[in-house]
Amino acid sequence: MFTRWKEDIQCIKDRDPAARSTLEIMFLYPSFRAVRMYRRAHWCYVHHLFFLARWISQRCVRKTNIEIHPGAQIGRRFFIDHGTGVVIGETAVIGDDCILYQGVTLGGTGKDHGKRHPTLGNNVLVGAGAKVLGPFKIGDNSNVAAGSIVLSEIPPNCTAVGIPAKVIKQDGIRIDRLDQIHVADPVELALSGVNARLDMLEEEMSDASNACPRLRLREHEKDLWIDRDFWVV
Repeated sequence: MFTRWKEDIQCIKDRDPAARSTLEIMFLYPSFRAVRMYRRAHWCYVHHLFFLARWISQRCVRKTNIEIHPGAQIGRRFFIDHGTGVVIGETAVIGDDCILYQGVTLGGTGKDHGKRHPTLGNNVLVGAGAKVLGPFKIGDNSNVAAGSIVLSEIPPNCTAVGIPAKVIKQDGIRIDRLDQIHVADPVELALSGVNARLDMLEEEMSDASNACPRLRLREHEKDLWIDRDFWVV
């Protein structure tokens, strides 16, 4: 237990320049308290003390605003920077040396049973406000940018950005060139689609009127009619 405590304290010192002393980390850092409470809750969960495990977990939420389900599996030297609003689901798996920032969610996409939350490899960083949703894996040494929504697997040594998140860098090489100047106007694209649809419908109506002798267009009133008693305006 004390070895884990030392590791957790040292990883906070290494990653957070605002950490000034061991006592400050032990008594004032919500991340350290949340991880300690999670360890106790997880022990209870593994030994089938489910009510006690959830009680410890919910107490942790009230004290730190960090919700870690006791069924999650978390590796060593796990660090939550700031931590407000972090949610980690029951079947989530987190490797060693991972970092989560505030507002991160490791969640599912529905009420399916079995594995429904993501797996994070070793040395993974998930930026502030990012949502990782689904039972897939984020590979070792990968980074998820702040505000991204990850809905599919990310290979190792990658950087993912966007909604939904896409890999823009792998092994330090940029693989997606984002053109921020020549961006299509979505309104123009929508109007072009409507015009194309209207042209197609007019062509179909013209072909139908030529094929059917009982169907004709009255040029002086611009009405379509079938027989004498059925009018379509």
